[in-house]
Amino acid sequence: MDSINRRHLIQRGLAASIGGLSLAQAHAAGDAIASESTDRFRNVFGIRVVDDQTGRGIPLIELRTVNDARYYTDSAGYVAIADPGLMGRHIYFFISGPGYIWPEKDAFGYRGTALDVRAGSLAVLKMRRVNIAQRIYRVTGEGIYTDSIRLGLRAPIENPVLNGKVMGQDSALATIYNGKIHWIWGDTSRPEYPLGNFRSSGATSMLPGQGGLNPDVGINLHYFTDRTGFCRPMCPLSNEPGGVVWLDGLTVVPDRAGNQRMIARYSRRNGMKNLFEHGLAVWNDRTETFQKHVVYPLDEHWRFPTGYPADYTQHGKNYRLFTRQFPVVRALGTLPAIADCSHYQAFTCLAPGTHFKAEKSELDRRSDGTLLWGWKYNTAPLNSEQEAVLLSSGLMHPDEVRFQMVDALTNHPLTIHNGSFFWNAYLKKWIMIGGQEGGTSFLGEIWFAAAPSPTGPWKRAIKIATHPDYSFYNPSQNPFFDQQGGRIIYFQGTYSVTFSGNTHPVPRYDYNQLMYQLDLSDHRLGNI
Repeated sequence: MDSINRRHLIQRGLAASIGGLSLAQAHAAGDAIASESTDRFRNVFGIRVVDDQTGRGIPLIELRTVNDARYYTDSAGYVAIADPGLMGRHIYFFISGPGYIWPEKDAFGYRGTALDVRAGSLAVLKMRRVNIAQRIYRVTGEGIYTDSIRLGLRAPIENPVLNGKVMGQDSALATIYNGKIHWIWGDTSRPEYPLGNFRSSGATSMLPGQGGLNPDVGINLHYFTDRTGFCRPMCPLSNEPGGVVWLDGLTVVPDRAGNQRMIARYSRRNGMKNLFEHGLAVWNDRTETFQKHVVYPLDEHWRFPTGYPADYTQHGKNYRLFTRQFPVVRALGTLPAIADCSHYQAFTCLAPGTHFKAEKSELDRRSDGTLLWGWKYNTAPLNSEQEAVLLSSGLMHPDEVRFQMVDALTNHPLTIHNGSFFWNAYLKKWIMIGGQEGGTSFLGEIWFAAAPSPTGPWKRAIKIATHPDYSFYNPSQNPFFDQQGGRIIYFQGTYSVTFSGNTHPVPRYDYNQLMYQLDLSDHRLGNI
């Protein structure tokens, strides 16, 4: 065994019992290479990659041989190798993964190590985490715990290999309705054919402590399925021909009678930009689908639910904040108000009734010249890019901005593409989990920020996760998973080659949801 192996692996006899180990028992076994093989798994060699800070298995770590055979760790950090050409040989593996690094380079600059690939053996390798956030598991798709199962280990979720026939699933929404978490995703692929469900998919799970798993462990998803077992459309609009149907702005509000209703904006479109209908859809408990409630004008661009809605109370009134880039739109948190475009307000400094044109006359200023930000009806919201135009043209002063964020370490400006904004009890501030537009990957860099109000000012942010040459878009915190008074939070996003320019999708992981855990007491977050 080479010197790197000697430093990072300790010989221990595990293999005699590996066939009966649970994941928890395997986790507790520590750094090891098993020295004996089992009869049941005599053709399998196991590798487990763990976080050197926490000892937890790391998903999405690539182990690549010198002839470019690639293996990716499952959600428990395991790889199971059965290649006959590798068995019984000393094999070098390049080791890499987004947000983690193999701690040592050799004289030629390679990061990796050689292992004795022996049937029935288990090697445990430690990687150094660069991310502040910890990647903990994949939520959706096929083969979440495939390698663990191959090694005879028990997975923590009910369907560790295939659930709802879901191969890939886009952009997660979630809300609590009737005592359960209701999940909605976009386009969903299936095993039988490249085309799948393009009218939104759905599932439920139980809340932690109420029948659900600890979010540190996983999520047991129970999909709404058709007769074939594949997840069925959540917004079928069965009499409406053509186009995909996407849902957005999922939330729960009371109707006129005080009954809680789950609602979302629906949009029918051909492609990303070709919108030909949108409106508000309401969940039908009998059919377990969303049904059309109202149709919004096609030229209505902001007065509707969007993003990841947050509860917000001001002056004794309960609102829903509709967040995408920043929380600049709100409506009273009732079904009648959200269904009626005239009830929406934007947080803006534009003069009442105006739209952004980058002209001095459109700004709303008091008699003393100070800029008047506020919630206004029939007035367009102002996003960070528009605010930046006003700032660069001299129409707005630096001390008047609300949404101009910079990297807290470098002061380099940031453009947030999408994210979530929720109140956090631990920090007693509003917190953002946002994806950067641009950066080291176009939509792969994830940032954390905090502000005293949902309307800011949002000033400084810290990068908490990176996905080089890959997208991790539409990230959102799941606040119903908060632990220890909000000190531990969870967020997820879609890991995909889409928009990245990368032409090599990661098997199983691509176009699926990854879950991260973030400890808000981490000293590296103190600079915001």
